[in-house]
Amino acid sequence: MSRPPSPSGEALRIRAGLLALLTVLALLRLVAAQSIPLTEDEAYYRLWAQHPALGYYDHPPMVAWWIWLGSRVAGDGPLGVRLLPVASSLLTTLMVFDLGERIGGRRAGLSAAILYSACLTVGFGAILAIPDVPASLFWVSTLWALARAETKPVFWLGAGAAAGLACLSKYSALFLAPGVLLWLALTGEGRRRLLSPWPWLAAVVAAALFAANVWWNAEHHWLTFAKQFGRVSPGRFAPRYLGEFIATQFVLLNPAVAVLAAAGAVRAFKARAALPLMAAATSIPFIGYLALHSLHDRVQAHWPVPLYPAAALLAGFAAMSAEDWKARLARVAPMGVALTAMALAYMAWPRTFAGKADPSDQLRGWPVFAAQVDGLRGAHDASWTGTLSYGVNAQLQAQHAVTGPVLQLNERDRYGEDHGPAPDLTKPGLVVDLYRRVDRERLKACFARVGPATGLQRGAEGGPDALYVAVPVSGPKIDVLKAGCPG
Repeated sequence: MSRPPSPSGEALRIRAGLLALLTVLALLRLVAAQSIPLTEDEAYYRLWAQHPALGYYDHPPMVAWWIWLGSRVAGDGPLGVRLLPVASSLLTTLMVFDLGERIGGRRAGLSAAILYSACLTVGFGAILAIPDVPASLFWVSTLWALARAETKPVFWLGAGAAAGLACLSKYSALFLAPGVLLWLALTGEGRRRLLSPWPWLAAVVAAALFAANVWWNAEHHWLTFAKQFGRVSPGRFAPRYLGEFIATQFVLLNPAVAVLAAAGAVRAFKARAALPLMAAATSIPFIGYLALHSLHDRVQAHWPVPLYPAAALLAGFAAMSAEDWKARLARVAPMGVALTAMALAYMAWPRTFAGKADPSDQLRGWPVFAAQVDGLRGAHDASWTGTLSYGVNAQLQAQHAVTGPVLQLNERDRYGEDHGPAPDLTKPGLVVDLYRRVDRERLKACFARVGPATGLQRGAEGGPDALYVAVPVSGPKIDVLKAGCPG
């Protein structure tokens, strides 16, 4: 394994320049984090953070812990929700740079860090408080610790701790274990390490941390495991999703980064270089799963994000052999950063220029919409507001504009007993959600009285999520809090 040489004056200037650049990017992301409204998922995770636990319906707990901490530092708003994700993007990039330096000196380190920053999904997704962001940080932290374990075996324990925290962020990090085993099995030195106690002690540390979420699931009828691992079961054979998966990642990774990463992976396996091989081998099990999943269902665009640091390392490794590496970076980096800046600015802009085709429309219009909902609630003398989706429920609560309790009437498994004060359902309520979700006949199965609907609009007129309805209800026929209403 190659070691970085002692820092020269030029190398120190390179590091200082990179740190200055990343600091500027972090400040810009902080501004964007404050200015861009929360997505529905972020607003939903914000609800989790109000009741810290060792697990939740959809995911393990790390994103909720981050939001809980950030909100105590920067307040219960978009900045507080996103504070730790923004900080983690800086730390992740620095670790990519450090790992790249260990691969091949400052050229590889600088290339890897800049290429990582140029990834489109990293650029505009690093501010989002979603499980993929802490998963990315702890995934690359595992690689960072493994890179030091050759000379200091105690770093195996650090790698185990990072892997355990990655699993507490998102279950996709479970693929790290077979990835590390594959990496060790590919070289004689790696196979000798498997005969030592250190890799196995690392596995024990990781398992001990992850056990907290396993225990929570055991206490809650294996709720999260059933939801997430239920995706593994294959359904219909639909190979078109494989092409969609490849094309989407090619674009979101940044085409230039994708090509360089593929070249770096080929070179890593040919050269059997320890660190590039680690970046490639630890990615293979998760890539394999995503490819198999895409044969029967869609792979969501953000799922592979924890692999992006490894992709940037491989891209930096490939750039080492190019004579025109500085020119390549000069072309790739500005393109990625410019597209990121434009995307963030557009997401922060309060109005849309794309009309009903605007992909960021789900961010817009929530404060006005929440105020309209509360006005209707008062007009109907309703003491509570109900929704039929977790996103609308979370967004209404995030606006702090709706008086009285807000709850999702269906999918009650999403909410534990400690998720806020329960509404008095014996009093009238107002059910609000997208027009296509509200079925009056199903509401009548839950409530004795279902009043006439009032139309509401949010976002761009004619958009897929623009038309909502508000329906007054009263007289519950069932225990809605426990059984849920299928409306």
